[in-house]
Amino acid sequence: MNAENTYFAMGNEAITEGAIAAGARFYAGYPITPSSEIAELSSIRLPQVGGMYVQMEDEIGSIAAVIGASASGKKAYTATSGPGFSLMQESLGVAIIDEVPCVIIDVQRSGPSTGLATKPAQADVMQSRWGTHGDHGMIVLSPCSVQECYDLTIEAFYFSERFRTPVVLLADEVVGHMREKYVRHPAAPEKIAGRKQPSCAPEDYKPFNFEPEPDGIAPLALFGGKYIFHLTSTMHDETGEACGRPENAQKFIRHYVEKFETHYDEIVKTKEYALSDAEIAVIAFGCSVRPALYAMKRLRKRGIKAGVLQLSTIWPFADRQVGEVCRRVRGVVVPEMNLGQVLREVQRVCDRGIPVLGVNKLSGEIIFPDEIIARVEEVIR
Repeated sequence: MNAENTYFAMGNEAITEGAIAAGARFYAGYPITPSSEIAELSSIRLPQVGGMYVQMEDEIGSIAAVIGASASGKKAYTATSGPGFSLMQESLGVAIIDEVPCVIIDVQRSGPSTGLATKPAQADVMQSRWGTHGDHGMIVLSPCSVQECYDLTIEAFYFSERFRTPVVLLADEVVGHMREKYVRHPAAPEKIAGRKQPSCAPEDYKPFNFEPEPDGIAPLALFGGKYIFHLTSTMHDETGEACGRPENAQKFIRHYVEKFETHYDEIVKTKEYALSDAEIAVIAFGCSVRPALYAMKRLRKRGIKAGVLQLSTIWPFADRQVGEVCRRVRGVVVPEMNLGQVLREVQRVCDRGIPVLGVNKLSGEIIFPDEIIARVEEVIR
């Protein structure tokens, strides 16, 4: 890759460029730290590529506009932080039940409520999975570098279109505002192909008829085009008409979960560092991957065989990869800037009785390598 494609930029800038590279052409949002640079840059870059930027009155209107734009055929996104993400949850459920692709970028900050408005945290993990009510699946990706901000944003749009679903890019203030080199490569053609379109006659189109499809994903026509159909927040049948039959609800609610479980190997992404001979595993995501990697290097210099498992996909949770690592090591440490939201998932998966301890920090400061090292030493004692 030549130097013209290499940039020194902050994570929020790389997220914006990743969205444009993925084919996104509509943004609706309301500025909120620490995500505001995404809105600012989107307002400049989208008109340059034939897209549209709309500043909304609030986050409730933002997610509604994004859903509408996506239903009409545009790849659409918004960016926010915890308080704004809270306001989006009701309409996020609409996108889930209607299987409308869209990308929500949550650059996490300290909470609850306004909290420490400009300070980092990683406490929206469970909100991103369970923030909207009812049973459903979610795809949530988490970058740990500026390069991953770009790459995983492209991946988020791909998953969104591929599986007819909202996807959350769960960044954090540290990654969003750090500056480092990244390569702005063109997205692979298969990553920007867009959603599956129907080929049947308009009168035969059933927008939610997933059962005949080999991949379990129904084609999604452009709303307002020649295919006429309903999008509703009410439980519907395969035609989109409201339906209260118990067996219909059973089928569709299971579908909102199983379409991700069926494609687990395609969706769930992790990275392994020095785990082939590791006796201690550090399992981390987002900005906490960085001190974990540095702690690993220092521990190995001391003869302690530590390795790192990075969770690039947080939801669906990497049960298989985490379980495999837990079967090979003597203990596990999970650093995260919350009270143990991922830790509890690791403990659920790890059933060998080995120590699984957290490094939990809530002060608005990043986790330091020394704090991880101290926890590893506690595990091996």
